[in-house]
Amino acid sequence: MNATATAVADTATDRTLLEVDDLQIELITAHGVVRAVDGVSFRIAAGETVSIIGESGSGKSTTAMGILRLLPEGLAVLSGSARISGVDVVADPGAAAKVRGREVSLIPQDPMTALSPVHSVGRQLGEAIALRHRSLSRGEAREKGLELLAQVRISDPAMVWKAYPHQLSGGMLQRVLIAIALAAEPVLLIADEPTSALDVTVQAGILDLLMELQERTAIGILMITHDLGVARLVSDRIHVMRGGRFVESGPVEQVVDAPREQYTRDLLATVPVLGPWDETPPALPADEKAVR
Repeated sequence: MNATATAVADTATDRTLLEVDDLQIELITAHGVVRAVDGVSFRIAAGETVSIIGESGSGKSTTAMGILRLLPEGLAVLSGSARISGVDVVADPGAAAKVRGREVSLIPQDPMTALSPVHSVGRQLGEAIALRHRSLSRGEAREKGLELLAQVRISDPAMVWKAYPHQLSGGMLQRVLIAIALAAEPVLLIADEPTSALDVTVQAGILDLLMELQERTAIGILMITHDLGVARLVSDRIHVMRGGRFVESGPVEQVVDAPREQYTRDLLATVPVLGPWDETPPALPADEKAVR
């Protein structure tokens, strides 16, 4: 946690935003019952970023969707507890609807498919604003929306407000999704692979934006990612997930610099590393040498 976020978080008396204890999620499939999440526990405080990393199928996104109670009804069985601002959404599934879009917001995985292609950005962002601020007029909601678009570093909010998703780049769409998530004025963001569909330069801009928002507001972030390089940049703590369980947990420095588990070391080995710069021209093939 950086100094600014720490100072803001201190004024919030280190408020616990999310507390998960022994969460288990079983999915009912055509091939039987699968325990996708097997007894995970963690917490997130104000101004803190906690990342869950792991390969595809490890259970990290299922954990996030379970906490939000967005798994298919009747096909997922949850046990344990998950308290969002003190409200246990496992014990009381109906409570999830009260905190979702208020206390907690989701930044979904794929910006290309998360927005409706037949409605403008303004209409979709305006609906999110209206859910939180029912007393606002249409004009006031538009002004609020333009402020949010500017807040996520969109240079021409008025143009984007009128645009349709297919008219915007992937990076711009991701910024729109962040603006929609912020419309609820949440204390906790759940970011499910928010940069996986973006190229490296756009990815860096989105991560920088999230960190800047956290500095200003002390919002808590649960980052779901398969990329340990991303987790290393933004996290205070990391939980490494495999087969539905946390196989290693700790402060980011400990997990990245001195991992205990071979699985974590294998994930680290997948992060690209730049080698030394070599100005020696490549050797010519033998047939080209003969021609010369």
